[in-house]
Amino acid sequence: MSFYRGMTCENVTLTGDGGTPITAYVARPSGPGPFPGVVLIHHLPGWSELYIETTRRFAHHGYLAICANLYERAGDGNPDDVAAKVRAEGGIPDAQMVGDTAAAVAWMRAQPDNNGKVGVFGSCSGGRHAVIYASQRQDVDACVDLWGGRVVMGAEELNAKTPVAPIDMTKDLSCPLLGLFGNDDRAPSPEQVNAHEEALKAHGKDYEFHRYDGAGHGFFYWHRPLYRPEQAMDGWGKVFAFFSKRLAA
Repeated sequence: MSFYRGMTCENVTLTGDGGTPITAYVARPSGPGPFPGVVLIHHLPGWSELYIETTRRFAHHGYLAICANLYERAGDGNPDDVAAKVRAEGGIPDAQMVGDTAAAVAWMRAQPDNNGKVGVFGSCSGGRHAVIYASQRQDVDACVDLWGGRVVMGAEELNAKTPVAPIDMTKDLSCPLLGLFGNDDRAPSPEQVNAHEEALKAHGKDYEFHRYDGAGHGFFYWHRPLYRPEQAMDGWGKVFAFFSKRLAA
């Protein structure tokens, strides 16, 4: 994969779930393409600097990348404050996330320099959301879930916003799945990752899971004490190898 130090970045407006306009950040490699596409689904802390930088990281590696602001309906302002408001309200509805992400995928597929392949990528709540999206829609070619919690859910966790546990959608998973997990994590716990893997096996799905000792939740997050450089570097290698294989034209 070539590295693209030149890129252009901009905000675009999508027609999100229910016809609501939402903003998305786009990073486009310099050059004629065509480029594989990656749709990033941000984590619980929101449309943050980390996800803006990660969008650019994909462009540096030769991907046309987009990350929509799933919290836009909660207002403008500091991403931490907006995310706190969303958390206080019990998060966003899964159905709304699917509608907003579908808009980002449709935008990607409409780009003349997209190679016709699109992957979805998320961490934390975004990893969970990526699994849901790839299970409810058939318009992505690969899915990356980084330590997505609440894929396995107890009945007491289900509600109007999260009516179905993602693990119960496994039979409908529409594309290959890569999962990366820290063995010190509790959300998801190793036992929950085991349960997810068993469901994938039972339904004959194309997946690969990698588990890291000495790593907990968020071990890619360079701006937090959770960061584990060795595990993160290996994990990024797994992500790029997976997308390179699955999103080649």
